[in-house]
Formats: sequence, structure tokens, C-alpha cells
Amino acid sequence: MSLITSSIGQGLLWGVLALGLYLTFRILNFPDMTVEGTFPFGAAICVSALVHGVNPLAATILSFFAGMVTGLVTGLLYTKGKIPVLLAGILTMTGVYSVNLRILGKANVGLLNKNTLLNGQLLQKLPINFPTIVVGLIIAIIVIVLLAVFLDTNLGQAFIATGDNEKMAQSLGINTDNMKILGLMLSNGLIGLAGGLLAQNGGYADVNMGIGTMVIGLAAIIIGEVVYGNLSLTARLVAVVIGSIIYRLILLLVLQLGFSTNDFKLISAIILAICMMLPLFEQKFRTRKLLKKGVEKP
Repeated sequence: MSLITSSIGQGLLWGVLALGLYLTFRILNFPDMTVEGTFPFGAAICVSALVHGVNPLAATILSFFAGMVTGLVTGLLYTKGKIPVLLAGILTMTGVYSVNLRILGKANVGLLNKNTLLNGQLLQKLPINFPTIVVGLIIAIIVIVLLAVFLDTNLGQAFIATGDNEKMAQSLGINTDNMKILGLMLSNGLIGLAGGLLAQNGGYADVNMGIGTMVIGLAAIIIGEVVYGNLSLTARLVAVVIGSIIYRLILLLVLQLGFSTNDFKLISAIILAICMMLPLFEQKFRTRKLLKKGVEKP
């Protein structure tokens, strides 16, 4: 039971990262490789702040703003420097690695005996792993509500229009470059926030902890879409978080089957590949079913 509650709690925290990735991957419709640099950057900022005695809530908020900085850098390289978004993200990710080493002072820093957002006095009274679920659920709800409200504003609609049809958005007088920068900042802000939360949950920050995070976020998005199908935008945000929980439960099942934790990256890639191919298999199945009905029809 403790393993299941642990997976649910981690799924909620990783869901914050998936929500951030959703803004660029699905709404703006382009891949942002900054993710794998932003995640450990948010963790490094949060852990460094906690080690120096900063309030856990303030340290967590700092991780969000740290992520926004990396998003801003990528956005400026992409829109003003005219560097392809994929390469702009890689450049930022590469540069942030050295910044993380500067911040932490070494490859990894622990949080032993430090106050965090997950070990407050009230939370310690809860059963094991439930503090992570409570904090993860609260933050996921806050993020979803704020994103839903934002996307329903004129600015949010301009942001969505930029991703749907950039030329049409420009014809309507929308500054699409600003929308892309805004999207990258919000996206990476949430990813940095997830890094800070997961660093507190794991008890450490490591400069290499961002490897594979993009696959994890994409897996959550795809699983949520495959399981729930066509939904409203707000419902899709909820589905992304649920997809993240399902993904963690799948990994738990794989672990129980005897696989090593060393295989998680490979398993994550396989799960993502299968989930991305499911709509294709479903379409082929429906086509064959319709053709079969057409042949059988007198």
C-alpha cells in the first residue's frame, strides 16, 4: 500500500512538470528541450535556498521564478536570435548545467535535517507518503485553476491562437513572439517548480536529475489523452495530471515484475512510444472495422 501511495504522490508532483510541458508541446505546438536543464535548475535553486535557511514556501516559489528565467533565455534566443527552438533549448540546457554546478558547489547536495514543504509539523502527523499526496494535490489544483483562468482571458486566448495558427494570430494584431516568450516562461516556471518540489520529496538536488524528464512529461500527457480522449481544455489539464499518476503506477507495476530501477529510462521510452502509437492502431482498427462492415453489407 505504501508503494501505491508513494507512486500517487510522485505522480502528482511530476504532474506539475507535465502541465508545464503541455503549454509548449500541445498549445504552442513545438518541442522545448530546455526542460532537461530547467528541472535541475529549479531543484538546485530550491535546495540551495533551503540549505541557507530560507523558508520552504519561499524556496519553492524561487524554483518557479528560476524556471521562468531559463524559459526567458530560450524564448529570446528563439524569437530575437532567430535560433531554431530545438537548438535554442539545447543551448540553454547546456549552459544551465554549469550554472547548477556553481549554485550547488558540487554535483549533488542533500537536505538531511532541513525543513521542507513536505515535512511540516501538521504533515508529519499523516501516514507515510500522505504528506506528498496532500502537498502534490494542493499544488496541482492551484496550478490547474490558475492555468484555466489564464487561458480563458484575452491574453490566454491570444496565446492559444498563436499555437493554433501563427499567421492568423499575426493578422489579428497579436504579437506572436511575445506569446512564445510568455509560453516558454510559464512552461519552464512550472517545470522549475516541479524540480523544487521533487528535490524536497527526494531529499537532494543533483545536476544530472533532469535527464529523461521530457520523456516523463510527454508520457503523462500522452497517457492522459489516450485514456480520456476528446475533452475541454480545462479537463485536459486534469487528464495530464491523472496521466502522470497512471504513468507512475505503471512504473511501479514494472518494478514489481522484477525489473531493475536502472531500466526505468528504457521502460519510460517504450511506454511513451506505445502510447503515441495507440491512436494510429485505433484508427487502423476502426478503418478495418468499417471496411468489414461495408463488405458484409448486402
